[in-house]
Amino acid sequence: MPKKFVSNIYYHSVLIPRLQTHNRQNRKLFKMVYFITRISKRFAQVAINCSRAAHQTALRGNKLSPQVAALTPKVRAFVERSAALCEPEHVHVCDGSEAEASALLQLMQNQGTLKALPKYDNCWLARTDPVDVARVESRTYICSEHERDVVPVARAGQKSALGNYITPPDYDKAVAERFPGCMRGRTMYVIPFSMGPVGSPLSKIGVEVTDSPYVVYSMRVMTRIGASVLEALRKDEHFVRCLHSVGRSDSPTVGWPCDPARTIILHRPADNEIVSYGSGYGGNSLLGKKCFALRLGSVLARREGWLAEHMLIVGVTDPKGRKRYIAAAFPSACGKTNLAMMTPTLPGYKVECVGDDIAWMKFDKHGVLRAINPENGFFGVAPGTSSSTNPIAMASVFQNTVFTNVAETNDGGVWWEGMGDAPEGITDWKGKPWDKTMKIPAAHPNSRFCTPASNCPIIDGDWESSEGVPISAILLGGRRPAGVPLVVEARDWAHGVFLGASMRSEATAAAEHASKVVMHDPFAMRPFFGYNFGEYLRHWLSMPQAGRQMPKIFHVNWFRKDQQGKFLWPGFGDNSRVLDWVLRRCAEEPCHTETPLGYVPKDDALDTSNLGNINMKELFSIPKDFWLQEANAIEKYFKEEVGEDLPNEMWDQLMILKKNIQKS
Repeated sequence: MPKKFVSNIYYHSVLIPRLQTHNRQNRKLFKMVYFITRISKRFAQVAINCSRAAHQTALRGNKLSPQVAALTPKVRAFVERSAALCEPEHVHVCDGSEAEASALLQLMQNQGTLKALPKYDNCWLARTDPVDVARVESRTYICSEHERDVVPVARAGQKSALGNYITPPDYDKAVAERFPGCMRGRTMYVIPFSMGPVGSPLSKIGVEVTDSPYVVYSMRVMTRIGASVLEALRKDEHFVRCLHSVGRSDSPTVGWPCDPARTIILHRPADNEIVSYGSGYGGNSLLGKKCFALRLGSVLARREGWLAEHMLIVGVTDPKGRKRYIAAAFPSACGKTNLAMMTPTLPGYKVECVGDDIAWMKFDKHGVLRAINPENGFFGVAPGTSSSTNPIAMASVFQNTVFTNVAETNDGGVWWEGMGDAPEGITDWKGKPWDKTMKIPAAHPNSRFCTPASNCPIIDGDWESSEGVPISAILLGGRRPAGVPLVVEARDWAHGVFLGASMRSEATAAAEHASKVVMHDPFAMRPFFGYNFGEYLRHWLSMPQAGRQMPKIFHVNWFRKDQQGKFLWPGFGDNSRVLDWVLRRCAEEPCHTETPLGYVPKDDALDTSNLGNINMKELFSIPKDFWLQEANAIEKYFKEEVGEDLPNEMWDQLMILKKNIQKS
């Protein structure tokens, strides 16, 4: 690595070098005005306007670097405000180059953030602070002038399961209590990034400023960053502002600064603004991911008439050569990546991956629903991934990948539960010796791999198509060990929206909930709604319009168990048998029968050849007592969480369900 280049990054790309050494009185004046105004709209906009003299004095005599000076006016203004607020030692505008990536890797090794994994090609291991390992849903907020914009009326003034509301004054206060001076002694990185292929009409641009090189490198994998995005901004300066800092604390963890006691994630959709403080974990710090792509994305989608969803996208080619695309919504760690990278066991079928986590979907001028994967990589859950469960993922992750909180082997490799037999000489995710006699996992249950989508050997040829791929079917589902059949087709669009609205699933390690708790998770979006859930349902219900070709909607459940606790369905590659039936139904093949829940496969319509003894009767049974309780739980949820904001169509569908179950 040329020392000159490293020096350029950390010493020559300077917006406000050593801001803290400037006039102390002026800095105090800036902070005082900042607190008084409570930064009413954009981070420090009002504060800077009110304290222009102090701000100009702070900047006086400091020549802007060519990088920053070359930014478009709105981006440059955002960078200046952020730097004045956070007081970084240096500012670097990321160009996305290989030389820049190499410099970041070298820096993180020196800081103790990353460790090289010599067993693989350009792979790295990160160990986080043990309290910074998952999304912090309880401290994630949406800000608006009116609470009902965010939370249904039934939960006004109370804790809601469908979103956390924060008032504008409290939002401003939260920022003012955390961000002033939070980047002292650090470099502030400016990351121009595109969600989706650069220049696609379905894509959006963001600019994230952060003091974490781990975030920069991960954003390089997960989004398109750098010069091409800056060029796109010259044609259209609309972008989402993303401010992130790992914060300051007394945490003893070497190489992983964070401030867990004060961590907060904030969104202000009216201003296209995201603010994150105190966490370096991906879901909290890679602001293009859940924060932009879903929370803010869902608001943008509603404004503009499209859908931003927590869905994988997969292309399926049948034995006759017909290729169709499916989008599927499952909660985190419920099999999205496994389905997106499936190796079909059904002869003649081929699966290709477009994306494993998020779909942005919009009807084109011909009425076809088209989808893009707005991400550029996979941020997948490692435990449970193996050569038997997901050989495609295993073929993807051992080059150009950052592993976080997995276990390390003594030959410079990685290991996690479910990967296979544990070798001797393992170091666990906390950096301590581990062996298989211990009762604690070697890898954290939410440990991750961050790998480029281009690594995937079955990446779809159109995964970066500017116009997106056409969607024929939408799958909804989660982990339901009892009562819920393998697959059910919605009778119509409104029924399909009801299936999404009433989804329930076991909680996973992706958030701070205890696992095995069955939670309501509508559309697998419960942690990601950017606005009132009732309005979200109305938006979905508004999709059918003249001239549009509506996809069919299905609910699937790979996780049903028998009375002995064993899975009734083999899952993984054998889920291709369910996709076969789904696509036959999309072609209007009469291979279905009606049940109280919707349409299911006729006897023998589901190909189970070579699977051995599958208890199809139990797999598709609809226990009356279970479903009466389920209907009551859905009704209680609708009343207590949504109330009068729930569209009438959902109440109608619930009454149909109750009536059908009573008659069964």
